[in-house]
Amino acid sequence: MAETPSKMNELGFIAPDFELFETVTGKFKKLEDLKSDKATVIMFICNHCPFVKHVNTELVKLSNDYLALGVSFIAISSNDAVNYPEDSPAKMKEYAERLGYPFPYLYDETQEVAKAYDAACTPDFFIFNDTMNCVYRGQLDDSRPSNGKPLTGNDIRNALDAILSGNPVSAIQKPSIGCNIKWKD
Repeated sequence: MAETPSKMNELGFIAPDFELFETVTGKFKKLEDLKSDKATVIMFICNHCPFVKHVNTELVKLSNDYLALGVSFIAISSNDAVNYPEDSPAKMKEYAERLGYPFPYLYDETQEVAKAYDAACTPDFFIFNDTMNCVYRGQLDDSRPSNGKPLTGNDIRNALDAILSGNPVSAIQKPSIGCNIKWKD
């Protein structure tokens, strides 16, 4: 299992706009319709990656905890579904329903959204404030599939708590580690 880190680009960039296919509803969704006026978490995930499988339960718990506080969560899969059929839109819908994702699970077929965000791995997390400026990018927490550390979501939780309380997000941010995004040839 190859480990690819987040790129950890400079903070402050505006969330690139998009309109993508939402696999559960079968409708196209725009960022404008999904974002929050408090905080928006954009997660690049997929179905087959062991790193994503490891964090799925915490993603659901975290989202359920913060959706009630007005935070928006958006999951995007940008993987090549031809060479990785487990990441196809039909399979994405199955996963989302089985795992109880409380957030939209969007398919980035052209991979243009992943490129616009400079996403590198799954999972890769970005948090945007009320003006859609990136204030956090990096890991969910220190847990990995093989390190025995518990899933807590602490890094994302701490960032969201800071935003919701009107405080700056800590500049100390660690890259996520996961499978590389499966780019098309």
